Amino acid sequence: MSGSGAGPAPDAPGPDPSGDPGSGLRAALAGLTTRGRSFLAAGVAAAVCAYVLGQPDLLRVGLLLAALPLVCVVVLHRTRYRVAGSRRLAPSRVPAMSEARVHLRVDNVSRMPTGLLMLQDRVPYVLGPRPRFVLDRVEPGGHREVSYRVRSDLRGRYPLGPLQLRLTDPFGMCELTRSFSAYDTLTVVPKVQPLPPVRLAGEASGYGESRTRALSLAGEDDVIPRGYRHGDDLRRVHWRSTAKYGELMVRREEQPHKARCTVLLDTRREAFYGAGPDSAFEWAVAGAASVAVHMLERGYSVRLLTDTGSSVPGPDGAGGFGVTDSSDAAGVLLDTLAVIDHSEESAAGLSRAHEVLRAGSEGLLVAFLGDLDEEQAAIVGRMRQRTGGAVAFVTDSSAWTAALRESDDGYPEVPPTGTDPAPEAGGEGAGGGGEKRTVRMLREAGWTVLPVSAGEGLDELWQRADRYRSREEAGAR
Repeated sequence: MSGSGAGPAPDAPGPDPSGDPGSGLRAALAGLTTRGRSFLAAGVAAAVCAYVLGQPDLLRVGLLLAALPLVCVVVLHRTRYRVAGSRRLAPSRVPAMSEARVHLRVDNVSRMPTGLLMLQDRVPYVLGPRPRFVLDRVEPGGHREVSYRVRSDLRGRYPLGPLQLRLTDPFGMCELTRSFSAYDTLTVVPKVQPLPPVRLAGEASGYGESRTRALSLAGEDDVIPRGYRHGDDLRRVHWRSTAKYGELMVRREEQPHKARCTVLLDTRREAFYGAGPDSAFEWAVAGAASVAVHMLERGYSVRLLTDTGSSVPGPDGAGGFGVTDSSDAAGVLLDTLAVIDHSEESAAGLSRAHEVLRAGSEGLLVAFLGDLDEEQAAIVGRMRQRTGGAVAFVTDSSAWTAALRESDDGYPEVPPTGTDPAPEAGGEGAGGGGEKRTVRMLREAGWTVLPVSAGEGLDELWQRADRYRSREEAGAR
């Protein structure tokens, strides 16, 4: 749940903020509705006819018809309401293809009741139609609450607002609109798919006795101190080191070593074709989100790495890995994936990501890749050298697009149940000559490779990766 105040609107409608009464009155006249303009035109026409025909009674009718909308304009222009509005999102972060509810509240903070109000909120067209509400008279100090739902099939960050308030007179002759200044942002993150708890190559339990590194060992002389940080317990101050270095130093304590997982997402524009929620790129983004959240739930330290070499969390973390709570880390990763887009075409390809991975041992590496040529496949193959295990999900954009086109024509888009479209890891047999050379290059480099077809679920592919790992271990023995 999140809330934000839209704040008080200008005195609604009130005079023009520029201070020019004539300008405000002209704006009020421009707010005449079709009914008001019709009454005004009918009154003028009746007055002209009365003058031509010499009918004083018709002149009185014409003056009444013309005066009514003008009186409504003046009254509405000089009426001053003080109205406050607020908006609350529930929730503010929502998975794609899920609904969020927006709650609006209007408070009358003036000493006089309002007239008929029309409330309208601005929303992007991808979230649905623009919501409009008619509010009856709001008593002094009272409030009205309304709500509407929004839904998006596409991830992203969408602004909501500003809130608009339209005031009208009881006869519907004139309408004036005022806008609040504040707006909120709805974040639509990739849909996370639950994954089965399998054990892949290079994995280890997140925390454990065997994973503990003792940085403080036998005694005082073996202590490795570090600089004092805000929030450290003063009882851990190491006075000998403080005197030696001239700054406050504290003792390091035994710290459990977290298992690491790097999720590599290929965002090269030339590696993916097509767009929309069913495209190969969107599948890769959702897959990266699912794996990242799954590994965080298992106690891993996870980072997201793209082909551009940028990582989340950034370099402030230990080696780019997050050191925060898993729920906070998941929120950061999902917010990043909500707005991630194709990288610009560059000759560097995946080499920048390779440079980042060469910095140290990365534990488990899970990659979501698009179309690869032999040069890029060779770069990805070298990424395997400093990892405990590597799993690659490789999409074929042209085949993906063709499969979606066939599914629209009524043909099946995935292989029949029970078939295993990917060959056995490390072998040429089951896949035969139909296997791409780039896939074979990755397998020969030690990757567990799973070609992905349109419509396949990541949960089944995740289990299949574990079966291939078992085959590799059996073959090695």
